Amino acid sequence: MRTIDQSLTVLKTCNPKIPSVNYHLWQACNMRCKFCFATFQDVKQSVLPKGHLPQKEALKVVQSLADAGFEKITFAGGEPTLCPWLFELIQCAKSNGMTTMIVTNGSRITDEWLIKYQKHLDWITVSIDSLDTATNLLSGRALTGKKALAKEHYIKTLQKIKQTGYRLKINTVVSATNWQEDMSDFIIETAPERWKLFQVLPVSGQNSGCVDDFLITAQQFNQFIDRHAAINQHLPVVPENNDQMTASYVMVDPAGRFFDNSIGQHSYSRAILSVGVEEALKDVHTDYDKFVDRDGLYKWSAN
Repeated sequence: MRTIDQSLTVLKTCNPKIPSVNYHLWQACNMRCKFCFATFQDVKQSVLPKGHLPQKEALKVVQSLADAGFEKITFAGGEPTLCPWLFELIQCAKSNGMTTMIVTNGSRITDEWLIKYQKHLDWITVSIDSLDTATNLLSGRALTGKKALAKEHYIKTLQKIKQTGYRLKINTVVSATNWQEDMSDFIIETAPERWKLFQVLPVSGQNSGCVDDFLITAQQFNQFIDRHAAINQHLPVVPENNDQMTASYVMVDPAGRFFDNSIGQHSYSRAILSVGVEEALKDVHTDYDKFVDRDGLYKWSAN
């Protein structure tokens, strides 16, 4: 496993592929975030009616990504904890030496779940946009869009995640509903290792017709960042505006294809299981410098 300094040197001198990958393995979600830029309705309506690959094919995708040398894999969705074989996918990645992470809305994380995944899952990222239930209901960050999780639920869940030994990260999408909110006390109290802030991103074909009321200006996004600047004394706050989010990730869709958002909509590669990782990567655009500049390379491994 490379150290951070070694990986940075390689990135700058040899320009290899980005060493981390996000696998959006599950199209379905139990929340209804109106601004979501990864709905994959286009995938479900065209090439993948069930919204996910069968278990054996999904495992082959993970194995292929590991064989190709990716060092970290993030399982996302939709909501990845809805996948009945998520454990097997994470186990496969971990057994191949990858650092493993999920991005979840936190609604299905139980004590039993945490114990089950303990040996194979390194990081849990919980998406928390607001601590106000009315705000979350307005944005759809709620179960079937109707039942928002309470602040107490988030605090209890995050505490259990840390107590069970997982590394914790929080993701927040900053939009017109929450850009004036102050989450400082909550973030300091729950103390994730990283707090990632995303400026709500319009993506044609993913949130078209829904996202307009949630868009914010660069100035509004920066005001949210500035309001929480003191948190940097306690933990890394990592903001990503729309430009930084574009083309700086290696992403795999529920159908097992790489995709990018460099032209304001998802562009998909040939299937990984058909042509292989290296050939499929040629079909998409990723920017290595932007990956590094957005602090995409950090100490994710315990080694």
